[in-house]
Amino acid sequence: MRRADAGPVRGARQGRPTLEEVAERAGVSRATVSRVVNGQTTVNEDLRRAVEAAADELGYVPHAAARSLVTHRTDSVALILPESPNRVFSDDQFFPGVIRGVATELDAAGKLLVLMTTGSAEARQRAERYAVGGHVDGVMFASLHDADLLPELMIRRGVPVVCNGLPQLEAPCIDVDHAGGVRAAVEYLVAQGRRRIASIAGPLDMVAGRARLDGYREVLAEADRRAIVAVGDFTAESGQTAMRQLLADEPELDAVFVASDLMAHGALQALREAGRRVPEDVAVVGFDDIALASYSDPPLTTVRQPIAEIGRTMARTMLRLLEGGEVAPMTILPTELVVRESA
Repeated sequence: MRRADAGPVRGARQGRPTLEEVAERAGVSRATVSRVVNGQTTVNEDLRRAVEAAADELGYVPHAAARSLVTHRTDSVALILPESPNRVFSDDQFFPGVIRGVATELDAAGKLLVLMTTGSAEARQRAERYAVGGHVDGVMFASLHDADLLPELMIRRGVPVVCNGLPQLEAPCIDVDHAGGVRAAVEYLVAQGRRRIASIAGPLDMVAGRARLDGYREVLAEADRRAIVAVGDFTAESGQTAMRQLLADEPELDAVFVASDLMAHGALQALREAGRRVPEDVAVVGFDDIALASYSDPPLTTVRQPIAEIGRTMARTMLRLLEGGEVAPMTILPTELVVRESA
């Protein structure tokens, strides 16, 4: 029941207030309202106050959000990492490297980075509602898994998408030369005379995991060597577990190619526990060249992928896409073997 002395109750509006409605309420032109909400300083102070009062009465969203209504841009771009927060904010330096690269490019372009982790069904639903609801101009994905349907869903809903690691999507994809990097690493071990070369592969539901395992198997087949494989999940703990398994199954192995530096760090721990000397008894080569590789004991020979450049290239591609420019459907960044003391 409404009290008799209550003030007027504003009814719910159908849709957002428009520039035209603000202009009519303030008694000014639409152009004047546009200049005020875009922060221009060339408007007479009395007119500015009238526009601001009218916008407040109508519930018109001021400043940056108002400019978004006019330009249909939010000046923000999302980076979605389909992992849990615990995984993203762990000791895996891939994620901060990609985030740093993305943030650097977007900051230079005057855009806001919105970071989302979608390691659960609820988080994926929230990210979908946010992006499809027009709160960002586009979405970038990194660390994608095969079963993740969110990128394809957003593409169907008309959201601009750039991805890392899932080239079958109908969206620009940025990746690295997995095959070339792995070939350099495994051929290096073969050239050293290593006979029993094992591999700790990454998750096989990810392009990086499969591509690095395929590259390892291809080189070993060419060298008439038998593949010896255990599978991890790109964490140090999984590398340690996989290395223990390999030593139990193949005690005579004399080298191991590991699909990430973090897993290689775990493998080095397992080798120390087993009393195996690196590289005298077992040579170890990783993939990534994160900072940890230089400080491992011994320092890790590894394949360098340009992690920050992945992020920068994703962001540059997204910015070109948003401006209507042409973008390559696939961009492959180079990798290189960095030789240190572990092999």
